Amino acid sequence: MRTDRWLRLLEAGEPSLESSFGRRKARSSRRARWLVPTLLASAFLTWAPSRAQAAGPFDELGGAWTGSGIVNLREGSKERVRCRAKYVVKSNGYSIDQQLTCASDAYKFEMSSNIVQQGDALSGIWFESVHRVAGKVVGRSNGSQIQVRAEGDTFTALLSVSTHGDKQSLVMESPGSKVESVTIALTRASK
Repeated sequence: MRTDRWLRLLEAGEPSLESSFGRRKARSSRRARWLVPTLLASAFLTWAPSRAQAAGPFDELGGAWTGSGIVNLREGSKERVRCRAKYVVKSNGYSIDQQLTCASDAYKFEMSSNIVQQGDALSGIWFESVHRVAGKVVGRSNGSQIQVRAEGDTFTALLSVSTHGDKQSLVMESPGSKVESVTIALTRASK
């Protein structure tokens, strides 16, 4: 009700204020005319920097993750693997370093990557140390989804990473290569 009265007073202008509420109220109304825009501008300026400094696409990934998955090999065998991932977020969430290690009794891979987002495009490099292969990464990020293509001299794969809170799934497909697909489910161990 008080807000409605102030809005009516501001819309009505000074003459009706003087006749209805006297000169003291009219002076208050003049102050309100500059006070309201000032408060609105102040609120916008307080809000604007926080929006401008919003987190980058990788900001929520930081920390250690653990989980398990399945590696499907070309000859038809499947390996259940335990996995650990570590993400180090840089540049206000627009750059990330990743370390991913997955192993079973018979199989192991250790992959590291460095990825940067510029605009809506992702680019970077990757290296798998056990099998000694490396290459580049290109792709896109859309909210909780990251879609990339990892290419090397002898290996090309499509990767999809989906993150929802403290849960993450990674699916890699590389038909025809020694490792045809990998599916991993991770849970954040710490942030």
